Amino acid sequence: MNRSAPVFRRLFLQSTVLMLLFPLLPLPLLASQPATTLLRLQGSNTINARLGPRLVAALLAERGYRDPQVVPTDAMDEWRLTARAPDGTWVAVPIAAHGSSTGFTALAAGTTDLAAASRPINDTEVNALAGLGDLRSKDAEYVIGLDGLAIIVHPGNSLHELSLQQLAQVFAGEITDWQQLGGKPGPIRLYARDDRSGTYDTFRELVLNPQGKHLNAAAKRYESNEELAQQVASDPAGIGFTSLAAAANLPKLALRDGQGRAIAPSEASIATEDYPLARRLFLYGPPARRSDWARALLEFSQTPAGQAVVQQSGFVAQRIEPVKISDTQGMPASYGELARRAQRLTVNFRFTSGSAHLDNKALRDVERLAAFMRRPENAQRQLILVGFNDTTEDPARAALLARLRANAVATALRHQKAFANELLWLGDQLPVAGLSPNGRVKNRRVEAWIH
Repeated sequence: MNRSAPVFRRLFLQSTVLMLLFPLLPLPLLASQPATTLLRLQGSNTINARLGPRLVAALLAERGYRDPQVVPTDAMDEWRLTARAPDGTWVAVPIAAHGSSTGFTALAAGTTDLAAASRPINDTEVNALAGLGDLRSKDAEYVIGLDGLAIIVHPGNSLHELSLQQLAQVFAGEITDWQQLGGKPGPIRLYARDDRSGTYDTFRELVLNPQGKHLNAAAKRYESNEELAQQVASDPAGIGFTSLAAAANLPKLALRDGQGRAIAPSEASIATEDYPLARRLFLYGPPARRSDWARALLEFSQTPAGQAVVQQSGFVAQRIEPVKISDTQGMPASYGELARRAQRLTVNFRFTSGSAHLDNKALRDVERLAAFMRRPENAQRQLILVGFNDTTEDPARAALLARLRANAVATALRHQKAFANELLWLGDQLPVAGLSPNGRVKNRRVEAWIH
């Protein structure tokens, strides 16, 4: 049990109490209140249908604002969050949830302050928004939490796992009967998110594109994660992909990427991003055009209080906890010995593509790990970093690159006055993903262990 958990639990409980006191239910009576717009938020349905409003409400409450409520507008998936300022005046935050791409379009048009996205900004969007600053910089890109694309089926379905190749064939319409997957005979019906959603972009990028597949035209499309999950729950022949937070009560398939083992979506496998369809949730704020409230929300999202809201909203918070790894079968000897004497921490450090430079999430995770190690209860504990690389034709080169990655994390920790006691590097052993570009990025990682 993590002895540092009480701090997070207290914040989690405070956040839960906040949500009970201010459940963010639509109250049309407030719609007519004149209000000053503080902040505008647009983009991902995954984020803005629930987490975005709750983060804003928690920030406002921390600043002394009262009576936060969400007021629906005439447009579907659009709301106004209203609250009473300390001086008694009303303020409003318009929130739209039409998909990740719409957030970047709104940034370009100047109609939003922050873009919510359930996938990283792409090259086209970076170029289109270059006038607002580098949106891939640490100052612009904030990972606010983690989620996983859940592959969901009807509760009566006996299937437990699929490979990513099989999953791509299913959604391409090449596998059309459950019997082809070892299930009972019967047609497969497909449920998918709409083209504007980051959820669909992530599925296409991680599942369809690496296999050279396209989504079958017969798939039923939905703008809302929750509506899609409801449809699969009522269809014994259905299979769909949605946000993990929207799939809490449905069977979720374990997935295999390449020759790796099947990994089910769980808090730990998503926190470490080992689950094949784990994904990051982002807020993007242009460095060249940012209001005080936009900056305040970005910074609040990284605090323990902000991460407690992430957890309460059904996503995976960026918090560090030790987890005991009991299954050591098939592990390299040094790694198995480490698993027997130590606990793995729920954080992995990853790098910008093709380099040993920590990515934006890893840079902030270094700060989190340093703070974790400085806690009094961890003063006598030992920190071990384990570096990995993707598969190469030269095992010696893979080992060297893994060592460089572990050293990069250790150096970043030293700058935060935290120190690794031991470094290991295992080259291309224990891959968590296949050989696609995204898989290679996942395999290039540094794990953290403690004992």
